[in-house]
Amino acid sequence: MKLTDDEISKISKRILHSRLRIITKNGFFGILLMNAGFVLTDEIEHAATDCVGTIYLNPCFLSNLTDRELDYILEHEIMHIVLHHGIRGKNFDQARFNIAADIVVNANILAANDNDMESISLGGKPERWQAPNGESGEKFTVEQLYRLVEITGKEKIKGPGDKSGDTGSGAKKNKQKNGTGNGDSDGFATGRAKKLKVTPRLPGDDGWDEHLEPRETVTEEDEKLRDVWVQRIEDAAEAMKIRIENGSSTRGTVPAFAERMIKELRNPQIDWRQILNEFVQEDICDYSFSPPDRRFGDSPFFLPDFNEKDDSVKDILFMIDTSASMKDDMVAAAYSEIKGAIDQFGGKLKGWLGFFDAAVIEPKPFESEEEFKVIKAYGGGGTDFQIIFEYVAYHMTDNKPVSIIILTDGYAPFPKEKLADGIPVLWLINNEDVDPPWGKVARIKIEKQE
Repeated sequence: MKLTDDEISKISKRILHSRLRIITKNGFFGILLMNAGFVLTDEIEHAATDCVGTIYLNPCFLSNLTDRELDYILEHEIMHIVLHHGIRGKNFDQARFNIAADIVVNANILAANDNDMESISLGGKPERWQAPNGESGEKFTVEQLYRLVEITGKEKIKGPGDKSGDTGSGAKKNKQKNGTGNGDSDGFATGRAKKLKVTPRLPGDDGWDEHLEPRETVTEEDEKLRDVWVQRIEDAAEAMKIRIENGSSTRGTVPAFAERMIKELRNPQIDWRQILNEFVQEDICDYSFSPPDRRFGDSPFFLPDFNEKDDSVKDILFMIDTSASMKDDMVAAAYSEIKGAIDQFGGKLKGWLGFFDAAVIEPKPFESEEEFKVIKAYGGGGTDFQIIFEYVAYHMTDNKPVSIIILTDGYAPFPKEKLADGIPVLWLINNEDVDPPWGKVARIKIEKQE
């Protein structure tokens, strides 16, 4: 069935009205949806997203949804986008990761709608929102829930209503035969999408959300889009806070996941002055003869101009472990410690920030907190410490670091100390289980994410 121009126009208006309703009742999601693109397609039976900015809808599925159900569908898909599920899930079993992702998404939507079960319901039945242990999925990251789903097994992962695929308001698995024309100027497109590959489901999982297969490799463009969506989350959260403070919003709050992403970095647990002073010689200047004290500008004598103590530390190489065993909260804690080091030295700490798993991501230089904050994490594979020292030996010969600080969980074989080539090394470990065989060791505690 090919849609007429009139039918396309009606569907487009319905989606626009849905976005307006969401902005009115739950502004955070509505603001984010203003940045999403929409495609009508028969390549899927219900709805899906590419997790980088586009939401796909089957017109037949959409036509059987109530307005409230449509609002839920759009909120659900935009959450997959902003939480980067398409990128984060590529190294996991897809069927189980999709269960975990849906639980996280629905639990956050439910909490943002004052725990009104209709806000996550299709056909009168609430979608899954609880972790297998009975707690709200809002309290977990998708990686944490993935482990719970894996442990629990199949008995607690049934789809909506535990039926054979009736996904609300009499929605049927009808498929269009043809595409539906051209797009318009408001992020709304129609027509056949590129061939959409859907991930397999676990037995008993007959939910409506058709999770698309993640890319085999994460491209530079994907990483840029991820950063763009992080900024959009911050902007939407800030806009909501202003609305609430001004009294223009009487309901809804910023979801827990957004609060976690935008909250200020925690205070560091490490006394970085004490540690770094053992590694490097402070450049301390108690007084200087240049410039002279201006009170004696006409004097033939130069008297010292006493300054505040000038502690400067530079050429520190920070390397953050971004392997699969390092979860979001662990990486966030590592960032917090480096920011804390910069703060403790009053911004006079200069060096490089790099990442590693089974390979080294080229360290980027920073000379200020602003430059540090724009350096983004990459990784997700295995862990290899030796490659850090090989990188320094081959790529930093002209400007060797005065010390190397490795922030990690330590779950990998440690290299021989001689590879450090005399450079002091600090292992900053986030647990009490691992004891590096050489180098200085400090530990930080990871707070459980709420």
